[in-house]
Amino acid sequence: MFLGNTPTVMDGDWSIWIVTMTRVALEPATVLHPHPVLLVGTYGVDGKANLMNAAWGGICCSKPPCVAISLREATLTYHNILHSRAFSVGIPSREHVEIADYVGIVSGRDRDKFADTGLTSVRSEKVQAPIAAELPFTLECRLLQHHCLGLHTLFVGEILGIVADADVLGDKGLPDIEKTQAILYGGFGSNHYFAVGEKLGRAFSIGKGLKPNT
Repeated sequence: MFLGNTPTVMDGDWSIWIVTMTRVALEPATVLHPHPVLLVGTYGVDGKANLMNAAWGGICCSKPPCVAISLREATLTYHNILHSRAFSVGIPSREHVEIADYVGIVSGRDRDKFADTGLTSVRSEKVQAPIAAELPFTLECRLLQHHCLGLHTLFVGEILGIVADADVLGDKGLPDIEKTQAILYGGFGSNHYFAVGEKLGRAFSIGKGLKPNT
């Protein structure tokens, strides 16, 4: 990494502007922008449905379709997944931001989070995991593998099904981010939730203008 002032020169209309940017070296930290907000549903040994907020996760394989989440052993969800060998991943919308935060700050060992939040627990037809019926869409996952990385364990779930509200589906028959109004977490750098912003351009297309002519 280059440290110090990085000069950038832009020449136009016979004028030259000099822009300087100070680069800083930071200690290793778990910072990545943005983080998703994932509501992970599981059943415990006692059959009780639980829901937790997990920010460290995302799609990790296409064949088979898989999603991964990273959890500490201290969480109830960690033990529930190992017990049931399954979990669900629900995507909350902006109207669920208070609920999403709540299920991340209380433990299912102490509270019934579905009862506290008013969410409806519905048993998945694909895997042994609960689904929060009010969320725009939910992935139904069976535990494929898990790896202890240190303080956190990475759980990889094969997506066996998706339950979605019909009105959040786009032209391709899949959930559309503008319709789901999914929320984002800013991480420890800001510690706030954010709404999805403006559309900037079509993926796999907007960058074609930078290709050299051949």
